[in-house]
Amino acid sequence: MESQQEIIAFVTALPGVVAETAGEETGAPEIAWGDTFFFHDPDGDTPPDRRMPFATIVTKDYDGFDTASDLNRPGVFRLNIAVGRTAFEELFGHPARSVDVDHTAVDTLMPHPVYAAQSWVAILNPGERTAEQARKLLTDAHARAVRAYQRRTARGTGSQR
Repeated sequence: MESQQEIIAFVTALPGVVAETAGEETGAPEIAWGDTFFFHDPDGDTPPDRRMPFATIVTKDYDGFDTASDLNRPGVFRLNIAVGRTAFEELFGHPARSVDVDHTAVDTLMPHPVYAAQSWVAILNPGERTAEQARKLLTDAHARAVRAYQRRTARGTGSQR
């Protein structure tokens, strides 16, 4: 099984990636504490309100909002990846939308239970069946984030410079 630490190590080894695990010290809302967010910010100077994660690791349910994965089970976490519309449709054979799947299934690629319409996918506890696919999707999501960052900085809106 891919642990959270193995995923964090893999993603942060990609060029320009910043990983932030939410906590009191980061100023994140308490509900997000313990969750990890991955951004492409090679200079480390993009203001927090301008950063958009390309992947996240979520460790618990967000009551009243995101509970379909039953993440409050011991040892369960969810890797979320922004794959883009084209990849989403290639993966699932339909446009980006939530579908009736078992969002509690581990080691299974599925549309994100809340953000499928924004072309996000999810895997609970990536393991033998999905680890290689997760690494490819993370690498592709990083490449998309690099391109978006380059477009923003070309317009002068990506950093505080």
